[in-house]
Amino acid sequence: MIKAKNVSKRFTIGQQKLQVLKDVSLTVEAGEFVSLMGPSGSGKSTLLYILGGLDKADAGSISINGKKIGNLSDSDESAMRRDDIGFVFQAYNLIDNLTVEENILIPALLDGKKRSAVNERLEELLKAVGLFEHRTHRPMELSGGQQQRTAIARALINRPKVVFADEPIGNLDSQNGKEVLELLSKLNKQYGITILMVTHFEESTRYGDRVIRLRDGKLV
Repeated sequence: MIKAKNVSKRFTIGQQKLQVLKDVSLTVEAGEFVSLMGPSGSGKSTLLYILGGLDKADAGSISINGKKIGNLSDSDESAMRRDDIGFVFQAYNLIDNLTVEENILIPALLDGKKRSAVNERLEELLKAVGLFEHRTHRPMELSGGQQQRTAIARALINRPKVVFADEPIGNLDSQNGKEVLELLSKLNKQYGITILMVTHFEESTRYGDRVIRLRDGKLV
């Protein structure tokens, strides 16, 4: 489902060139829940964004669901990010003046789908993430855990093959964090979605199948 070969990335800060990723190669199989771990500055979030097409590698190749990202046109790559990929971030990135269900629907509506065409999927996801009774609430009326569950449902509305999650419990207390990880594990099994999750927390890795570790931009 995810294949990266010899991926490298560097940033230029003033006169200094910082090599963030160094010839990283990895494979994630369809349906796996993989945790990507490493200390701050190890390059794990950069790698996640590159794999998801939100950033560009300086070298190497990346394929998602058999599609080589570098070979796609800008429009085809955008379509792949909408249809094949879902993103969950540490900051929930919800729109404050929209309700839970309106936030969840955003990717589908941006993809040109009509509300009637995805309403059944919306109802299913609201129940799956435990927010059916909160569907008309706005983000300010929700706890942090509920906001993140809204963001997870939003990531799943277009039935993606892969979900990239960047520190999804970083802003949550331990109980809400546990509930979000349990939800990701449940959805991974229920829908067969491939999940690649960046995390700082060793205990988070037990909810997945496998751990990939980065240090100083290299796999260890």
